[in-house]
Amino acid sequence: MRFASRLAAVGFAALMCWTAGASAQQPPPPQYPPPQREPTPYTYGPDELVGAGHKFFGNVSRGLASVIERAVSQWGLPNGYVLGEEGSGAFVAGLRYGEGTLYTKNAGDLRVYWQGPSVGFDWGGDGARTMTLVYNLPSTQAIYQRFVGIDGSAYIVGGFGMTALTSNNIVLVPIRSGIGLRLGANVGYLKYTPRATWNPF
Repeated sequence: MRFASRLAAVGFAALMCWTAGASAQQPPPPQYPPPQREPTPYTYGPDELVGAGHKFFGNVSRGLASVIERAVSQWGLPNGYVLGEEGSGAFVAGLRYGEGTLYTKNAGDLRVYWQGPSVGFDWGGDGARTMTLVYNLPSTQAIYQRFVGIDGSAYIVGGFGMTALTSNNIVLVPIRSGIGLRLGANVGYLKYTPRATWNPF
């Protein structure tokens, strides 16, 4: 996979930078906003999300419906979602890079890229298609910022893992599937940008 191969070329230097500065850069734990339970013309229901996910993940989407049901029960109804591809690899400290498209009902679609370190108990590298549910997004441009959270597999079923990150009342819930699915708690952040960059900071 292209992300994993690129990551191998730049990983060592970036890992050294992150290891040296991780303690100073780690923000305080996030405060999650209350979930949006009531459907609106701008939110996505479970059936819509499962349908989009099945088309995207294809024949590996056996556990997708269960993960989406868990996300909706915990976080409510999103007003956007990102479909994309990412690669990462770590043991104790690592990096994650991805690219995809943000879909909304009332503000069009937007190309997005994300980068960031993770620190925790990780195994190996992964190449994964990723569906990220987006909550409380006030505008599409608002996704271009840093999101912090417990980036580990909080819930795993059928080869899918669900995690959560937040910033400025916006919540992202990445749903991942692929080689090297995370089995531990990765404490870090993801930075969303309008252009691809190899700088995770």
